[in-house]
Amino acid sequence: MPIVNIQITREGTTPGATAATAAEKSALIEGVSKLLLDVLNKPLDSTFVVIDEVELENWGRGGLAVPQYREQQSAGGSE
Repeated sequence: MPIVNIQITREGTTPGATAATAAEKSALIEGVSKLLLDVLNKPLDSTFVVIDEVELENWGRGGLAVPQYREQQSAGGSE
C-alpha cells in the first residue's frame, strides 16, 4: 500500500485560498497513482495520495523562511 505525500505552497493566492484547484489536485492524484502503477506495478486501488498545502512562511531554505530567503537573494545574497 503506497502512500505518497505531496506538499505544495499556497503561494500566489489570497489568504485562505488554496494553492491548487480541485481539478489540478485531481490531476496530481491521478498522475502519481498512474506512475506507481507503471513503474512499480502498484494497483491504483491500493495507492493513497495526500496533498498538504503549506503557507509559504512555513517553508524554509538556507536557514531562513522562504520569503526572507528570497529577499536576501534579490538583494544580492549568495545561495
